[in-house]
Amino acid sequence: MAQRETRRFDPRTLVVGFIAGMAFGMMEMVIEALIGMGFWAPLRFIASVFTLGRDTDPSFSLMPVFVGLMGHMMNSVIFSIVFGLFVSRLASGVVGLAILGMVYAAAIFVVMWYVVLPLIDPAMLLVNAGGFFASHLLYGLVLGVGIALVRQRSSVAA
Repeated sequence: MAQRETRRFDPRTLVVGFIAGMAFGMMEMVIEALIGMGFWAPLRFIASVFTLGRDTDPSFSLMPVFVGLMGHMMNSVIFSIVFGLFVSRLASGVVGLAILGMVYAAAIFVVMWYVVLPLIDPAMLLVNAGGFFASHLLYGLVLGVGIALVRQRSSVAA
């Protein structure tokens, strides 16, 4: 009889989510700077969720940048927990989890871009859609590879 594999939450998933979120954030900020929107624009636009998208000033301002960073990192870690506990069961190995992570992140992009952001933070729609999608793919890649490495280290330690 085949045993069903059960996975418990590994706290290292939080670190993986944090690293994946940082990779996403830095890529998005560089893209927005290169296209002329401004390096701080993504964080300012995230913070505009509290003004329903009315704060679209892309320049640096400590409080909106801090709020945007906290919101972004919180979402990154929450999505990594969901991936680590549930979605990642659909694949194994580094390549499988990397691909699954990118598909997962692409799905997050679609839901955020077409459903969530228009409703709660329309300012985020000012970022470059292609760059935002590519940043999501990078998040998924780092997330999938990170979860695979956590699993490999867990199986070696066991």
